[in-house]
Amino acid sequence: MRVRTAKVTAADGVEPGRGPDGGGGADGVAVAAGTDEPGWEVDPEDESGAAVVATVGRQLKLRREAAGMRAAEFGTAIGYGEDLVYKVEAGKRIPRAEYLDRADEVLRAGGLIKAMKRDVAEVRYPKKVRDLARLEARAVELLSYGNHNLHGLLQTEEYASALLETRRPAYSPDELERMLAARMARRSIYERLPAPELSFVQEEVTLRRPIGGTMVLRRQLERLLELSRLRNVEIQVMPTSRGDHPGTGGRIQVLKFEDGSAVGRTDDEFAGRPVSEPKQLRLLELRYGIIRSQALTPRESLAFIEQVLGET
Repeated sequence: MRVRTAKVTAADGVEPGRGPDGGGGADGVAVAAGTDEPGWEVDPEDESGAAVVATVGRQLKLRREAAGMRAAEFGTAIGYGEDLVYKVEAGKRIPRAEYLDRADEVLRAGGLIKAMKRDVAEVRYPKKVRDLARLEARAVELLSYGNHNLHGLLQTEEYASALLETRRPAYSPDELERMLAARMARRSIYERLPAPELSFVQEEVTLRRPIGGTMVLRRQLERLLELSRLRNVEIQVMPTSRGDHPGTGGRIQVLKFEDGSAVGRTDDEFAGRPVSEPKQLRLLELRYGIIRSQALTPRESLAFIEQVLGET
């Protein structure tokens, strides 16, 4: 089948870096008036995201001034500090959902401010993760070989959190929350109809490394068993004893789209950047096909995961 070229940039990313296969909790709570709240800083390199936040900030300021409220007075009314109010209105801080809810009530906006939450919710995720999520949302088929960690779409929330915490230099609490929330949001791919075909080949070591501790790993293995029983998901295990396969150069991922185009990447070719040219994609699919043929079958892999779970 002929593969058409998909327009893609390095920013689009396919599992970019170790991070994106890197919150789980609430959007935060208000703090006492007169204090600042550790919200989400705006990435100055994220032009589209910064534009959304700036627009929301201007609307909030216009409504506050129209209501005849000073920033300090408004902050007290919604339960946030004056400094945060200024930062949000200046487009320097991404407001949390509770902030917008309270602003809508205090300014009697009739739901118009609350309606901004959808746009703001997307901007809270780092741009490279948003780009990856958009590609996954379009994909009709995903091929993924992982030799270091479990793919982000396979991870439980607690496993993902523990994995992200291993990063050095460490993420700030704010960054960690944003990365975790973005990763969990990508799991909506399992709810899509028609369902995309998802194929994962994971090295045995990724099933045994106790990220987050034994109980976190056990629940992660149980999640793999659950996903492997979905009709559109195939999870295969590459035993460590099988060393002579073309996956020793690192991860491989290919996303295929309905129009016949595709995008992929691998760690050891093309400087690790996303590619979309047919010649380059054929190389990735060739390697993945060989890896898949040498791994355990899906049924054998299911039994293998159950065995590892019993040993854990």
